[in-house]
Amino acid sequence: MDIHEYQAKQLLAGYGVSVPKGIVVFTAEEAEAAFTTLGTAVCAVKSQIHAGGRGKGKCYSPKDRQLVQEGGVKIAKSAVDAKTYASKMLGHLLVTKQTGDAGRLVRRVYVESGSNIARELYLSIVVDRSVGLPVIMASTEGGMDIEEVAEKHPEKIMHLSYDPREGLWPNQARRIAFFLGLTGDAFKSGVQFLMAMAKAFTDLDCSMVEINPLVVTKEDKVIALDAKINFDDNALYRHKNVEELRDVHEEDPNEVEAKKYDLNYIQLDGEIGCLVNGAGLAMATMDVIKLFGSSPANFLDVGGGATREKVTAAFKIILSDPKVKAILVNIFGGIMKCDVIADGVIEAVKDVNLNVPLVVRLEGTNVELGKKRLADSGLPILSANTLSEAAEMAVKAVKGK
Repeated sequence: MDIHEYQAKQLLAGYGVSVPKGIVVFTAEEAEAAFTTLGTAVCAVKSQIHAGGRGKGKCYSPKDRQLVQEGGVKIAKSAVDAKTYASKMLGHLLVTKQTGDAGRLVRRVYVESGSNIARELYLSIVVDRSVGLPVIMASTEGGMDIEEVAEKHPEKIMHLSYDPREGLWPNQARRIAFFLGLTGDAFKSGVQFLMAMAKAFTDLDCSMVEINPLVVTKEDKVIALDAKINFDDNALYRHKNVEELRDVHEEDPNEVEAKKYDLNYIQLDGEIGCLVNGAGLAMATMDVIKLFGSSPANFLDVGGGATREKVTAAFKIILSDPKVKAILVNIFGGIMKCDVIADGVIEAVKDVNLNVPLVVRLEGTNVELGKKRLADSGLPILSANTLSEAAEMAVKAVKGK
């Protein structure tokens, strides 16, 4: 799960991470008042969407796609500036390198106190699956994409893994601070920052915390000028306060709908919709579709206890994607019985008024009964015996063969 920048900063501040003061607003008038309340000479007016590259993005009118403003992050030198910039962000589409041409509608803006920046650095914590530990990545090249730094200047990135059960040790934090070239009060501030950030990462069950840029001010303070946090969805039950920060407007509507039925769904760019039980089988199904010359339109795992209601919901979600030209159902009946899935497929086809080819491959418990029910349904369902056969049939159907 992702959250907005201002929410990430609020959570991190609770652990002692230094962040600038700021106020989230929903109208241009509130932005004007926020500038006055913060009382600094300049403020940053930041659009809040779940995408990077906001500063270099462009704001467009949602009706006619006319350019309204260059940049989704602007520096305001007066309350009037703050109001003007916010008015050109709120209710407009912000297009960045991460949003694609569709952009994201800006519904809230963060007005933040200006900082007296001396240096920009980079800091993040992610899970390194190769060693099964969190790893801190630090770089002196703040404000840049870390992928670009890794490609052009790998020597400017430090990697340090640590045991989350023991937490980040002070000597480890000092090593990172030395690498970043921090000295004096900035060194002390940086060590405290690192310790607090590592604790927040573990306590909140984060999958990533990224501070880019991490800035050193001319007053020798280390603060998070930007912040991004991703959470492990499987641990959200332990953090109701975090789950409440979810902004469904920033998520794919189909993925939001899928969560209501406990479906694991991710929309892709292909043309064959997939309905499969089990993540591994779903990945294999997608691979075989590619092998036969087409592309999957989604990843969809209905889980081990799919009901008719779930299957019907899955069909509706798949068909809501206009790119879908065929559907492939691939079920291995272990805990779940093939006849139950067959009933669910039949009911779903009747309910959604299916208008694309449907290929169904069943295997496992009660498979013959399941196949018989599909055959006796009188519906235009193509039945396959193997995954390869099913994928080939689906690809041929898409290509009109």
